[in-house]
Amino acid sequence: MNRYMCILLCAVVVMGVLIGCSSNPLANPSRVGGIKDSGEPDIQDTNLVYDSEKISMDMIEGTTEFAFDIFRQLNREDMDGNIFISPLSISTVLSMTYQGAGGETQESMAGVLGYSDIDINILNESYKNLLRLLMDQEKGVRLNIGNSIWIREGKPIEGDFLAVNKDIFKARIETLDFSNDRSAEKINKWVSHATDGKIEKIIEPPIAPETIMYLINAVYFKGDWTDKFDKNKTFESKFYAGDGSPRDTMMMTREGLIQYGQGEDYTAVRLPYGNETMAMYCVLPKGESPINDFVEGLNSEKWRAIRESTAEMDGVMLNLPRFKMEYGIKSLKESLTALGMGNAFTYDANLSGIGQELFISDVLHRAVVEVNEEGSEAAAVTAVDLKEEAAAQPHEFIADRPFFFAIIDDKTGLILFMGKVYDLS
Repeated sequence: MNRYMCILLCAVVVMGVLIGCSSNPLANPSRVGGIKDSGEPDIQDTNLVYDSEKISMDMIEGTTEFAFDIFRQLNREDMDGNIFISPLSISTVLSMTYQGAGGETQESMAGVLGYSDIDINILNESYKNLLRLLMDQEKGVRLNIGNSIWIREGKPIEGDFLAVNKDIFKARIETLDFSNDRSAEKINKWVSHATDGKIEKIIEPPIAPETIMYLINAVYFKGDWTDKFDKNKTFESKFYAGDGSPRDTMMMTREGLIQYGQGEDYTAVRLPYGNETMAMYCVLPKGESPINDFVEGLNSEKWRAIRESTAEMDGVMLNLPRFKMEYGIKSLKESLTALGMGNAFTYDANLSGIGQELFISDVLHRAVVEVNEEGSEAAAVTAVDLKEEAAAQPHEFIADRPFFFAIIDDKTGLILFMGKVYDLS
């Protein structure tokens, strides 16, 4: 597997989607929809329009910084393996959850997600327009974004929380009997349809009795290269993994007019899809610089410099391996905690805008990607597992193991006798 390329692709494929399209024309029609049980698209609002002027650049910059924050953290955990994530999917589903956060939980989530200085109304207006803008694609690119909320039957959920997720994120909202394993099957069926079958499941039955809700985002992307690779020129070659081990691979090749860039410690190419509003950026550290060191230095400022360095140049030789990769199901709990969102995963969490005594049990992520001569296909799913605090246990005292005892004078508190029963043989 292409270590030097594949690890960086996780940071660039979806971020190319997120940032590269911000200059789309104003107020084009967009289709935002869910998925019917039959698997057919369920287009809910065919006449909705978006206004790119209402997308906050502070929100875009914050989301971009979060993307590199979470990616660097995951890289520290998986330094000797491939990584592929969708920052868009993770940010979206956490933003859906953020709608019900309060107090310290809200502050910590805002800090991690890059929303600290953004009013929630501006944030929501930005998401509302951004998601519609992203799905308004022309020939050569297909992008589907689906959101859903699945609620345990009989559990009260704040109406305002559900309303904002339905309005802003176009979330499908459904109540299920979580004690029935078919509920997990139904959720996974939605995931499979939303990702065009690329990801078949995110939930493993049985669903824990403490789980009262799943918030799920699914992203599916398929793009044809603006300039395709010639399959007849693909050749057998070697790829050298991060530890120097050689791997047999099929190397795609192109030569000529290519968008190329370089900096002090990297070289990069921009490979556009369709009408060129979306693209894949591939970045290689220069010389013998380890990929992990390079990833550690990636942030939004560095990323901006990489993107701005690319320009059309003639006579460029490009070799890119053909590959498939799957990452996950990956728990993001430790990574998000390390970034500062730990409060949301504890009993001290304040998610009162959703319901009472709730906390995030886990955030699960799964992503797949395939890159070949025709283009790229990628899908990702992120699920937030919301649990309620454990119910109080009945009062009981069963002295079936060693115990301490004392005889005291209650009027004075004086201890008369005390002891430890260790063995009754």
